[in-house]
Amino acid sequence: MVAQREVSAWRPRVPGVVEVFHAHFTEYAYPMHVHDAWTLLIVDAGVVRYDLDRHEHGTPEGTVSLLPPHVPHNGSPLTPYGFRKRVLYLDLSRLDETYIGPAVDTPDLPDPVLRRRVGQLHTALAHAGDELEAESRLALIGERLRGHLRPGLTTGDGRDAGGSRDAGDGRSVGGGRGADRPLARRLRELLDERLLEGVTLREAAALVHAHPTHLVRAFSGAYGIPPHQYLMSRRVERARRLLLEGRTPGEVAAETGFYDQSHLTRHFKRLVGVAPGRYRGGVSPRR
Repeated sequence: MVAQREVSAWRPRVPGVVEVFHAHFTEYAYPMHVHDAWTLLIVDAGVVRYDLDRHEHGTPEGTVSLLPPHVPHNGSPLTPYGFRKRVLYLDLSRLDETYIGPAVDTPDLPDPVLRRRVGQLHTALAHAGDELEAESRLALIGERLRGHLRPGLTTGDGRDAGGSRDAGDGRSVGGGRGADRPLARRLRELLDERLLEGVTLREAAALVHAHPTHLVRAFSGAYGIPPHQYLMSRRVERARRLLLEGRTPGEVAAETGFYDQSHLTRHFKRLVGVAPGRYRGGVSPRR
């Protein structure tokens, strides 16, 4: 088998994320090394074997691995076919140094909800213009990680951070009755006001005086949809009106707050079922 080393890496415009790193290795083995950031790792194919604090660990399917900063570790494939992995390097604003000890003791977390959330975050980080979605997903991931590392930790609404049920997109199952509706209403008004220029989660939290994670949960619980999805649906709705007026997709993307035409197309197809150009082309002439 020919040895393969495929790597892509970038730094997104999302606070707290130092680097996104995707790799496919068949034979390469990492020597012992350290990072000054948290390493949040998921493996999409194969198995990674690694040593952390003189103890051997692995990454079976469905596991999320969290390796703490400043603690040496290595890594190598456990099968002849190597491994595919996706990694987020997170700074200490997401998890402070008090969590290093618990992470050393239990770096591998068999949590399907957390695994799904991390995958969704990688998808959001791969597209410019989806920073609010990435921030929202990262906030919920941070909460769940803290719940695993400190099982007694509770969220802002009193639930256990590691054990709360959810629908995978930030919506608490059955959370509508306990939602902070006044806070959710303030965020909705802010999103409506900033429909074109957008707003980061950190900025929104500062403006409405709430913790970012609680803000996401309050909005999702009150309206049954996370803030980023609400914002994108409002933008798509406006885009539909402009397309029906005869504007081109490129013009519409620029006038509705999307990063570019590709960004508009992706969200438009998700919500409408067809691309903007096809939607515009299907307009019946007025008689």
